[in-house]
Amino acid sequence: MIKVKNQKSKNRGFTLIELLVVIAIIGILSTLAVVALNNARQRARDAKRVSDIKLIQTALELYFNEMNEYPEFPTGGIILGGANHDVLCNTAAGFQADATGCTTDFMRMVPANPTPGGTNYIYSARTAAGAECTTAPCPSYQITFTLEGRTGGLAAGLRTATPGGIQ
Repeated sequence: MIKVKNQKSKNRGFTLIELLVVIAIIGILSTLAVVALNNARQRARDAKRVSDIKLIQTALELYFNEMNEYPEFPTGGIILGGANHDVLCNTAAGFQADATGCTTDFMRMVPANPTPGGTNYIYSARTAAGAECTTAPCPSYQITFTLEGRTGGLAAGLRTATPGGIQ
């Protein structure tokens, strides 16, 4: 006859300490991933801002070539990409809410600042001396916008775009 020894079964589960260590490691890794993702999002928003401004500058140069001036506006400038300034076309107003009265659209959807962060893109017409231009013809312009971080050769903070480039 074969005798079977009565052996106590050993628990093969994890201890509380092992579980806490694993949870802590997962927490640290997920925190690092979220921080890296937020930094990537901020850099993507800034890259989009620079790209938007360059597209607007190109459209303004096309406008200038046809109209021999940049669009003029009352003092204080306008918010680009807002409800009233979505289209840039060859009307006297230049920027307007829709394409009504346009025979040439230089930019059908003027971009707005990506959120969160940054500030609205503000356009203002300028005289040759750099002052605000409120009566035609306006030989220059200025677009102000904000970068959240360093992008390319541009430092974070308030930036200005003119016909000469972005500073």
